[in-house]
Amino acid sequence: MSTAAITNAPALQILRDVFGYPAFRGAQAEIIDHIEHGGDALVLMPTGGGKSLCFQIPALLRPGCAVVVSPLIALMQDQVDALTQLGVRAACLNSTVDWREAQSIEQKIFAGQLDLVYIAPERLLLDRTLAMLDALSEAGKLALFAIDEAHCVSQWGHDFRPEYLQLSALHERYPNVPRIALTATADQATRSEILTRLGLNEARVFLSSFDRPNIRYTVVEKDNAKKQLLGFLSGRKGQAGIVYCLSRKKVEETAEWLSAQGYPALPYHAGLPVQTRAANQRRFLREEGLVMCATIAFGMGIDKPDVRFVAHLDLPKSIEAYYQETGRAGRDGEPAEAWMAYGMQDVALQHARIAESGAGDQQKVLESQRLTSLLAYCEAPRCRRQVLLDYFGEDRAACHNCDVCQDPPELWDGTLAAQKALSAIFRTGMRFGVSHLTDVLRGKATDKIKQWNHDQLPTFGVGGDLDEHGWKSVFRQLAAAGLVHVDMAEHGALQLTDAARKVLKGEQRVELRRPALRKKLPTRSASVVQSSLSAADEALFQVLRQWRSDTAKEQAVPAYVILHDKTLRELAEVRPVSRGLLATVIGMGSAKIEHYGAELLSIISAESISA
Repeated sequence: MSTAAITNAPALQILRDVFGYPAFRGAQAEIIDHIEHGGDALVLMPTGGGKSLCFQIPALLRPGCAVVVSPLIALMQDQVDALTQLGVRAACLNSTVDWREAQSIEQKIFAGQLDLVYIAPERLLLDRTLAMLDALSEAGKLALFAIDEAHCVSQWGHDFRPEYLQLSALHERYPNVPRIALTATADQATRSEILTRLGLNEARVFLSSFDRPNIRYTVVEKDNAKKQLLGFLSGRKGQAGIVYCLSRKKVEETAEWLSAQGYPALPYHAGLPVQTRAANQRRFLREEGLVMCATIAFGMGIDKPDVRFVAHLDLPKSIEAYYQETGRAGRDGEPAEAWMAYGMQDVALQHARIAESGAGDQQKVLESQRLTSLLAYCEAPRCRRQVLLDYFGEDRAACHNCDVCQDPPELWDGTLAAQKALSAIFRTGMRFGVSHLTDVLRGKATDKIKQWNHDQLPTFGVGGDLDEHGWKSVFRQLAAAGLVHVDMAEHGALQLTDAARKVLKGEQRVELRRPALRKKLPTRSASVVQSSLSAADEALFQVLRQWRSDTAKEQAVPAYVILHDKTLRELAEVRPVSRGLLATVIGMGSAKIEHYGAELLSIISAESISA
């Protein structure tokens, strides 16, 4: 069913009156209609694409209370606060709720006084909770089950939650209650795993475009990563961002170093005390201009809309993980940046993690293939967005919004260079890393080279046509092409794969991208987002932001829970003079107008007079 087909439906009325949006986007209307009428669904939609509406609106349309299963205990209250601001009756049941409050919430559910309840999966599976759901089901008061962050069911994903494997029991126990599973990213293998493990084999799959056109992608060759990060952050003071690191130690060092450089930063990793993690996450969500330095333990379900950049100081484990992590930038649709620095050591570390994991051989092969896809993305000579979306099965034209599109690399016939590099790997016994191999190729008779008699090899000195930087680039690209494997068990030694034979025999041509010092791309600072505002409108916008900040502090909620920047910007431009005109502004639902309409109209009027 198209959006047009339900123009006069109650769903659209709720969208406008409660949430303050004029129309549905993409497949939202079709998904909502499907769930409202009792169907099951798997929804794959990019971060910021409006997934939550796909279960929140059916929850308001169907009788009873909707149960939202979420692994994000630390964020549930913020989600409930955001719904409460909209006039939606919501609550959460998790380990932070004491028994008296839990009892009160359960009573409200039975009394029909709640529309949605957010619950942690381990809480859902308790006998007490299941008994409550049984009673609700018998009374016809279970509206639906929403399983958020559904990729947590994937046993080999980095967000795996064992409790999610038991959620298939919902269908067995409550076959007539519709279920909707949602995730921002899942490749074909993960999609199949979600459908199987959650018992959603009869569900409709709604697959939206994975494209995030507002995000600009940049990848640089790692060379003094801290200095490179500082260069990237130049002009971005005051912006919220996330910097991902592979190790806990690096997280803490980077946060301390960034703070010393004038970029207020906080650490977040699983080794920190629970109270510290919660406090740092709360500060990041509620304060403006903070940078969170984190491992992959941070980020899932982060609703902060104004994260302006995500930077990776280390290589993620897969292209899927990279997409998910970068997707935390620009949820508000405004320009955002995804920046990454990587090198061969990163590749070695990730291969080691795969080798040392408890996965079976078949799963290890799959994880290695996923890592290779990410390397291919890093080294691709074509549009990064094309490569990224191609991985998820989408065909796209060049985006003109990534480093490759804006500064295309020079391509060259690297067949001979590849043969030299592969030969050096073979003749040294496949036991050495990039630095040693580069010394062999460039004819540097170091003590280590002499110790191994590698200065006597036919390949010694045959690579004088390329400098050290050039050979490192060649080796990275050979790894990305699947011709070379990095073995961390051998301290990062490069080893030939079966695919290398054709190249060595001259049966396969190798095209490489020439390493170059990239031109510095123009920095998009916060002012770009506001560039469409006149000086007077900009002044009003800043007044409205200050009002929002003060209001959020009074209520102890994140600023974006009150109103998004996009809504404040439109208020500054349109300058509505009545409640009726406030209703035409995106994000101004009836509850927001009721709560804040008078204050907003007063501020706008005062600023308009003074202007």
